[in-house]
Amino acid sequence: MNISKNKAMLTIPALALVIATVSGAAAPKPADFVLKAESFRHIIEDFNKNDHELYRGYYPNTAAWDFLKDNIPLLDCPDNDIQTTYYFRWWTYRKHIKQTPAGFIVDEFLPQVSWAGKYNSISCAAGHHLYEGRWLSDPKYLDDYSVFWFRGGGEPRRYSFWAADSIWARYCANGNKSFAIGLLPDLMANYEAWEKSHRDANGLYWQIDDRDGMEASIGGSGYRATINSYQFGDTLAIAQIAELAGKADIARDYREKAAAIKELVQKQLWDADAQFFKVLPRGENKPLANVREQHGFTPWYFHLPGPQFAVAWKQVMDPQGFYAPFGPTTAEQRHPKFALAYAGHECQWNGPSWPYATSVTLTGLANLLNGPPQDAIGAKDYFKLLKIYTQSHQRKLDDGRVVPWIDENLNPANGDWISRTRLKAWKDGTWDAGKGGEERGKDYNHSTYCDLVISGLIGLRPRPDETVEVNPLVPSEWDAFCLDRIPYHGHSLTILWDKTGQRYGKGKGLRVFADGKGIASSPKIGRLTGHL
Repeated sequence: MNISKNKAMLTIPALALVIATVSGAAAPKPADFVLKAESFRHIIEDFNKNDHELYRGYYPNTAAWDFLKDNIPLLDCPDNDIQTTYYFRWWTYRKHIKQTPAGFIVDEFLPQVSWAGKYNSISCAAGHHLYEGRWLSDPKYLDDYSVFWFRGGGEPRRYSFWAADSIWARYCANGNKSFAIGLLPDLMANYEAWEKSHRDANGLYWQIDDRDGMEASIGGSGYRATINSYQFGDTLAIAQIAELAGKADIARDYREKAAAIKELVQKQLWDADAQFFKVLPRGENKPLANVREQHGFTPWYFHLPGPQFAVAWKQVMDPQGFYAPFGPTTAEQRHPKFALAYAGHECQWNGPSWPYATSVTLTGLANLLNGPPQDAIGAKDYFKLLKIYTQSHQRKLDDGRVVPWIDENLNPANGDWISRTRLKAWKDGTWDAGKGGEERGKDYNHSTYCDLVISGLIGLRPRPDETVEVNPLVPSEWDAFCLDRIPYHGHSLTILWDKTGQRYGKGKGLRVFADGKGIASSPKIGRLTGHL
């Protein structure tokens, strides 16, 4: 289908997008809240005290609490590490909100880096930015950021980027129909540009590993599960947005595209012997790469594989596969080219653990656990992997204090932040200026964490309809937890579990409230639905 033939019927007046940007979640009433924001203020103040604020975004540390108390869902849970890291990651996300002549954007690195685009923007992790930031109460930041990629000078194809899928995921959280529809022409044009530049005659999409943000990978470039899964997710998202707009012909065309990609990925990128999705090099009669790599879990991020492929997940808990004390690893550890190098490129995807990839893996695992029954992996494994990821968020200072930290890549054996260690030792000025600046990876915004807690651990499964679906993946021994002030479809949600009913005073069991009114309850932890 030629996009030019549809531009006339798809063009949305600029006013429609302006209207969309001012709509959002209704302001909740204080009487509806279960948790008191002031109870968590000390956590944010501790982060400020321990921080050497090298680079200031739109909201500096002095404004961090005022911004966060008005914008983020509040979490109370019995696991102090998870709770602290949850607030820490919102605290760091706030640093990356930047005002530009094109409106607000969310950046990846705090210092300017030479490989970035306009206003230091990088599309590589933009999907993560949108998934994470969809839980902010004020929609203006991600409204501007979403439009920036297509109308403000952004380069959405500089790196691989699941643009339409992340816009749809945000719609499922905020219910802002007019905004999603307003971007439909842009999302279609972006998709079809990918078709022209990166889709071969065999129907598969190719990508250079570096342009996936995955330098020095063992499997290398070619037809990768990453770009093909992103395109699959985008086709479905465009189809769903087209249905919202009443464009049945476009929705049908894109669903057909999605079905074709799904078939090709499952037939061409699946290694039946290794029971894993792998890279297929470009060219005639090339064999699949002889390595399992963590990006092989990407198809589940977009609900692509059929149930028979769940066996791949046995590898994530296998110590010879991807499981490690500070993992998962980016390549299977049994492979002869698996490496934890402190030489060569400082960012290698041939062994080190990457928060970017961990975020994709955990999101995909939550999707799997919310799908058809399978026996390859369970909810306890999700929590175990989330705990490993949580405990990697730290750094020991020279004075012996251990502080929350997020950076680029980890040594999965001991938790050392590899690129930080490497760059600080270089003598060419990289650490100080010019090639990324001091502490280039400090507060690195290349992954999600809060969304993993909200949509995975606490289990709010965003939907396009007015049904609220919750399926917590918390440990059975937890006596209580509460996620409060969640902006959702113009309402404020509260999800809580209170075994005795005494922790929060809202009754026993698993309960869901919308604007203070109970909409669903259960005496036990499990899947639960209610209606707004």
